[in-house]
Amino acid sequence: MQRRQWVQTLACIAFAKLLPQNSWAGRQAEEALADSVRTALSQALRDDAALPGQSDPAWLSRQQPRLLAHLQQRRAAVLRDELASESLRMAFLQTVWYESSRAGLEPELVLGLIEVESGFRKFAISSADARGYMQVMPFWVRWIGDADEAKLFQPATNLRYGCVILRHYLRVERGDLFLALGRYNGSRGQDRYPSAVLAARQRWRAE
Repeated sequence: MQRRQWVQTLACIAFAKLLPQNSWAGRQAEEALADSVRTALSQALRDDAALPGQSDPAWLSRQQPRLLAHLQQRRAAVLRDELASESLRMAFLQTVWYESSRAGLEPELVLGLIEVESGFRKFAISSADARGYMQVMPFWVRWIGDADEAKLFQPATNLRYGCVILRHYLRVERGDLFLALGRYNGSRGQDRYPSAVLAARQRWRAE
């Protein structure tokens, strides 16, 4: 069974390489990390936070039809596979809520980043080799993980890395979200990418 899943994953990755790449894809700088920072980030990946209720039912019920409408409007291929059913979309949104909350991020911000970075494609691969929903660069799993790059296509793992990395960049930029988003995308100081993510966040915030 595990071998079959691995073969299916490889097939999906091969197919993803044939798809048009997201125009927003950047290249995060492979910056040197102090040992203390590397240790803290590694710990942040491993720790599981006990969040009250584990999810916000009102938030989930509001975002699930919104996610469906967003995908339908764009005729997204993900409706045929990883986000095809309501239960899969709810599971995805629960993971977004959990991982963003444990990292101290706004869930709508994370949804906006995913929308811009990958278009909600689980197997998205950028021209810079960033992977998955939050377009995580493989060097992160070598720096602070177990070096298994294939795990970046697992939704929970990808979202955890992405949220931990964005929180790290917020600390580096002393809370400046505009600069942190630019650093996340590898376009620090440029307006186009942060503005797109913040505009998407506002749409996911709308009542």
